[in-house]
Amino acid sequence: MKLVVFGLSITSTWGNGHGTTYRALLQALHARGHEIVFFEKNVEWYASNRDLPKPDFCEVRLYDHWNEVLPSARRQLREADVAVVGSYFPDSMAAIDEMMDANPPVKAFYDIDTPITIAALREKNAAGYIAARHIPALDIYFSFTGGPMLQAIEKDFGAARAVPLYCSFDPQRHHRTKLNKKFSCELSYMGTYSADRQPKLEQFLLQPARQLAGKKFIVAGSQYPKPTRWPKNVRHIPHLSPQWHPEMYSSSRFTLNLTRRDMTIAGYSPSVRLFEAAACGAAILSDNWPGLDSFFTPGDEILLLTGTGDVVDYLTGLTAEEARRIGQRAQARVLREHTSAIRAAQFERAVDEVLSPSKLRPPDSPISTEAEALSLAADPVPIPALLRQN
Repeated sequence: MKLVVFGLSITSTWGNGHGTTYRALLQALHARGHEIVFFEKNVEWYASNRDLPKPDFCEVRLYDHWNEVLPSARRQLREADVAVVGSYFPDSMAAIDEMMDANPPVKAFYDIDTPITIAALREKNAAGYIAARHIPALDIYFSFTGGPMLQAIEKDFGAARAVPLYCSFDPQRHHRTKLNKKFSCELSYMGTYSADRQPKLEQFLLQPARQLAGKKFIVAGSQYPKPTRWPKNVRHIPHLSPQWHPEMYSSSRFTLNLTRRDMTIAGYSPSVRLFEAAACGAAILSDNWPGLDSFFTPGDEILLLTGTGDVVDYLTGLTAEEARRIGQRAQARVLREHTSAIRAAQFERAVDEVLSPSKLRPPDSPISTEAEALSLAADPVPIPALLRQN
């Protein structure tokens, strides 16, 4: 089938998690035989930091102004089997209206920012990239957030079907590597600056770094304010190309996962960094949120934090072998449940349900759990030999 996607970015991962999400999913869909066209607005901050300017798994249509690309968008929408508009796409409102006018067999919205979107819809009936009026006309509302929020999307906003489509990873790109001394550290964190996440970074990394002055720490991410004062044993990397992510995770004794406030409140919102770190066998220290235990078993596959003392205790109290075993169990879990091939199969199944009415779920039965979503995978993906390297 032919997919036409309007997304924030696929050519750059600078300052956003959308790029890696689209890359993993669309590459897996391409491998399953689908043709993909991706529309991306050419903005300066991504143009200056493009780490995948020409993906080989989809055709990218970069544009400067919506009006100049509109004829092409309309033509592609007329030819599409499935059209998808993503959250934070700069011309999303216009793209959704064009999608409705073209009326391809399957019209979908992919919300990579669901809690933020729903909060805006409740407050003012629109987010910057979708209005409440659009939702009932969609065939599928793909959501980065699962759990109870799926029911709200259907019952409160009239979505025909709200389906969890969590982030994923490519096992060929994300796996354990040899130690790279450039990234060797006690604890690493990868994430763009966020004001609501910064207090957690202070509590769970910067304060422990000050207490453990003899140990090395790394923060990789863009947009941190220039006045930010990093402890002397914390190395800040303004932007780390995705090609180096596996080596950083594999060279950190522990890695830290922090969640945005809206995602924490909503729950059931794993980040792509969480799955990628686990895929590399990293021992993960994480804040806690509702539904986290449906993705990883606390204390066995992931270590949860309540305060600075927990971080210090883990860094000083756990042996390298104990940390490694935790990472191996997390790796086995995501290889079973969260690869890009599994997500692509889930995407296909959701589309197939729209195209095959006899397979539709009852309207009051949203796919709201990870276990049910995983059952949508057409073919189980075996754990590759990567695990045997550990």
